[in-house]
Amino acid sequence: MKSLTAAQVAEKVAKKDELFILDVRNSSEYKDWKIEGENIESINVPYFDLIDGVDAILGKIPENKDVLVVCAKEGSSKMVAEMLEEAGRTNVSYLEGGMKAWSAHLRKVKVYQDENLKVYQFIRMGKGCLSYMIVSGKEAMIIDPARNIDVYLEAAEEDGVKITNIGDSHLHADHISGGKQLAEKTGAKYYLMKSEGAKFDHEPFEENEVVKFENVTLEVLAVKTPGHTPGSVSFLVNDKLLFSGDTIFVGGLGRPDLGGKVREWAKDLYDTIYNKISEIADDVVVLPAHYADYDDESNADGYIGETLGVIRKRNDMMNDHDEAEFVEKVAASASTETPPNFEDIIAINRGEKEATEDEQLELEIGPNRCAAHHTA
Repeated sequence: MKSLTAAQVAEKVAKKDELFILDVRNSSEYKDWKIEGENIESINVPYFDLIDGVDAILGKIPENKDVLVVCAKEGSSKMVAEMLEEAGRTNVSYLEGGMKAWSAHLRKVKVYQDENLKVYQFIRMGKGCLSYMIVSGKEAMIIDPARNIDVYLEAAEEDGVKITNIGDSHLHADHISGGKQLAEKTGAKYYLMKSEGAKFDHEPFEENEVVKFENVTLEVLAVKTPGHTPGSVSFLVNDKLLFSGDTIFVGGLGRPDLGGKVREWAKDLYDTIYNKISEIADDVVVLPAHYADYDDESNADGYIGETLGVIRKRNDMMNDHDEAEFVEKVAASASTETPPNFEDIIAINRGEKEATEDEQLELEIGPNRCAAHHTA
């Protein structure tokens, strides 16, 4: 019986390979969150409809494409794949670890390199989350790390560098940060805005607006950019790269409605866009913490990012709005949908609650809903 890993599926999505997916989870789970891509076709037939056999769906399964059977954890998809194979289909495999594995996988892509630094982006396709490693000399800084920190440790080892600094752009609501755990493992300094209310020791960005490391001066400017959460920050690196957190996305602006103070935080977001970000040059590349659609927001080099000038041109909300108009448009687009389990995730990220590895994995299952688009 053939299988594909989450890494292999991510590669197919990135390369726009054709793949047909039979998703055997419950219909509500499929509707809420599934594997998507430009050349990914999928159907949903719940496993309980297939217990007696797959004859009824054979006509829906192509014979001239690779077929991947997907479920939550692996077991059901493996059984259905075996039934399809017994029915004579030879082009079938199942997803190892199921959607749980898909949710956790990080794909590493080089974003930028010059004589002073290089930057890797880690794309979490199953969640739409993005994290980064900035390398200079023999040191590295990790931005917005996911909880599966081994990926960053391995990346640092591959480059022969030591992780000395870690920064979270804000208190994440849709996934569990690996910042605290990574700092404990590496001895690195962990930066976070004090205003986010973390209960553990950290370096507050309020007192560290410039972070330097290695003999090459690498300035990571903490541009206070409230709007998504009160403690949101962005990082301007060498006047070339803007790590924008959840303030600016390639396709939209951050959600100021997660804290229940949409109008108050929308005013902060307005101030951020029109009085802080407006001072940054058009040729600076924006590297956000999330994306909504991989095919729409990834570029020819395979990473999620765009120049600030291009984003300004195609995002009406960043152009010529007075504050009152901006706030009204943001309030009108406020969503009632929140990231799954966001209150528990925030409590864990703040250090108010503990969770086992299995509990963390369960809490993170599901879509990212931080990348709302306020483009009227």
